[in-house]
Amino acid sequence: QVQLVESGGGLVQAGGSLRLSCAASGSILRINSMGWYRQAPGQQRELVASITRLGTPNYAESVKGRFTISRDNAKNTVYLQMNSLKPEDTAVYYCNCNADVFGYYGPQDFWGQGTQVTVSS
Repeated sequence: QVQLVESGGGLVQAGGSLRLSCAASGSILRINSMGWYRQAPGQQRELVASITRLGTPNYAESVKGRFTISRDNAKNTVYLQMNSLKPEDTAVYYCNCNADVFGYYGPQDFWGQGTQVTVSS
């Protein structure tokens, strides 16, 4: 199995910045894509950004130009730099990774416990 530990959430004023980190550990053969999702109260979970093993990013339209996703394959860690934050970015942010793990056939999806990001106006 894979454990994902997130950090970096918190309270920030509109226009501010936060950086989220997520480190994966466990019986990992290879991590494929990694990404961040978010879920606001009463809303469905949505993709914020993802990044392939080779570093190709993908962003939700609502965060393009403001958020940057990156990863360190040697550390099995993904980062999300969030700039120019808006109140509508307020949500619980979840780390996700798709990985090949020992004892399982085919890639599996794993989730972190979530970290709260609150942007005040």
